[in-house]
Amino acid sequence: MKEILKVENVNAGYGKLHILFDVSAKVYDNQITTIVGPNGSGKSTFLKTIFGLSTIYSGKILYDEKDVTNVPPHEKTKLGIAYLPQTDNVFVNLSVEENLKIAGYTLDKDEVEERIKIALEVFPELKKHMKRKAGHLSGGERQFLAIATALVRKSKLLMLDEPTAQLSPKFAETIFSKIIELRKKFGLTILLVEQNVKKALEISDRAYMLIGGKVIFEGSAEDLLNHEKFEKYCIGLGE
Repeated sequence: MKEILKVENVNAGYGKLHILFDVSAKVYDNQITTIVGPNGSGKSTFLKTIFGLSTIYSGKILYDEKDVTNVPPHEKTKLGIAYLPQTDNVFVNLSVEENLKIAGYTLDKDEVEERIKIALEVFPELKKHMKRKAGHLSGGERQFLAIATALVRKSKLLMLDEPTAQLSPKFAETIFSKIIELRKKFGLTILLVEQNVKKALEISDRAYMLIGGKVIFEGSAEDLLNHEKFEKYCIGLGE
């Protein structure tokens, strides 16, 4: 298995607020990896750190065997890394079509059209909303658009932070199906932080558990589902 992402002994946070402590992780090509842990454990900060949105005090981040520790977010986007936060992941004042076209700003015009066509094959639900402002979409449709923009950009590593948060069960189920499709059809590598921990682990290959900004478990997603402390840490049951 090829490592597409390697995080080595990273300490990070925001200014002087230290959140991640000696975090190491490996993400393998064409796999789904889920980061789990209770609220405040550093899961979202982990994704932001990889993308360049936090302060890294020490450690190293390698992407495709290149050191990208200090590479700014817009350059990481060009390398094929997409980070979709839980909110503010589309331009709400622009139409669906404009969002998709802007996503392909580094590609030539013909390729942009081809990539949009591919994205709409995965998310046909967006076709009827092409002229509609993204801010007028439902929460689920907005997530579809956010992920579609990553497809247009030809991303190779897709980092999703709570993609099903505040969505109806129906939309949440669809998001999980789309994630599986993206991996199977396009060979995308997915790094996922998700509130529906059990469902996320069921579709994942590997998993990490963070507690207090430290990795306390790494291994197969199946092993974590069967971990003796799984319910205590991830489901909020027991003590």
